[in-house]
Amino acid sequence: MFDAAIASAQPALCVPANLPEPPCGRLIVVGAGKASAAMARAVEDHWSGPVSGLVVTRYGYGVPCKRIDIVEAAHPVPDAAGMHAAQRMLERVDALHEDDLVLCLFSGGGSALLPLPLSGIDLDLKQTVNRALLTCGATISEMNCVRRHLSAIKGGRLAAACHPARVLALLISDVPGDRPADIASGPTVADPTTCRDALAIVRRYGIELPRPVREILESGRGESVKPGDPRLARSTVRVIAAPQMALEAAARVARGAGIAAHILGDAIEGEARDVGKVFAGMALQIAERRQPFNAPCVLLSGGETTVTVRGSGRGGRNVEYLLALAIALGGHPRIHALAGDTDGVDGQEEIAGGLIGPDTLARAWSLGLQPKDSLDNNDGHGFFSALGDSLVTGPTLTNVNDFRAILIDHA
Repeated sequence: MFDAAIASAQPALCVPANLPEPPCGRLIVVGAGKASAAMARAVEDHWSGPVSGLVVTRYGYGVPCKRIDIVEAAHPVPDAAGMHAAQRMLERVDALHEDDLVLCLFSGGGSALLPLPLSGIDLDLKQTVNRALLTCGATISEMNCVRRHLSAIKGGRLAAACHPARVLALLISDVPGDRPADIASGPTVADPTTCRDALAIVRRYGIELPRPVREILESGRGESVKPGDPRLARSTVRVIAAPQMALEAAARVARGAGIAAHILGDAIEGEARDVGKVFAGMALQIAERRQPFNAPCVLLSGGETTVTVRGSGRGGRNVEYLLALAIALGGHPRIHALAGDTDGVDGQEEIAGGLIGPDTLARAWSLGLQPKDSLDNNDGHGFFSALGDSLVTGPTLTNVNDFRAILIDHA
């Protein structure tokens, strides 16, 4: 099911059908995200006319292209390679004409891969803010609100720089609700949020901002491009792959094996450990009470949970969810589960997620592991690595957010 979810969102499948008609002028391709290089390759493979451009992707996610430059940079904490790529991207779209078309290819990870700071702050300050956002428990929408107001390219600024050319953005969504403003922090779409909203998020999570960063937000100098701006009049977006599509592909696999599949939601958020406890309660009710579904069945869900980091472990929101789920299930003999990020990276580890079964807790105890201690230390990756139950995919070249499946067998 996990493989089917990833396969359904491959750029080679979803990009070609969404390519535009050739423009009268030039076609310039730009983009960012973990899927952007594979998206660029799909453009090259299906575009017969002239094309040039630049996209930036995560280290290890590059795909060879002949006409579109591929740059690799750091994620989730940005680096200088991403900053320089963003600057080059703005240079590529400078001085365009009405007959030109800018095709933008964005997917999850684009925010960190386009870290071009506003005047007055540097990359070090952006990295400091980004680290704080990643560990405070903020949702992806909240994180991207702050990022948009510190960026010289996000929050509609890229599309404004393309004016008067036409802009079409093809998006592979990795955010709950598939909101274009949150996918790569919306470089080509108007931003209804404000610097005041960003400051409220900072206060909510008790983030200490460096003085230059706070000055940008308090002065309003970081205001993004707002709805109604005439520079965005010729900018459109199209979501070409999304979490719901991936969950439906997984459900087809289950049903093909004669197991009922129930999609609980494609946009589930909240603290990962809390979501794990709730899902355990649902699974136990099915296994023991046959409510609200009969077993055998599988519960599928997507979205993006959060982790408030308090320990010193190796983290990962999917493995934190899974560890909390395993503890709450208590080794139930008929329940198995998998949780993983469809981009192949859970947190900052080259591990997608993990798997649990009825013997997970017993095997952990036999190795001297204390599951609750691992959870308290935010050490899901350490826990599942020790058991040999990590889910490792390598670069998947797409990103449609988290994938969770709980299989409840019949009595």
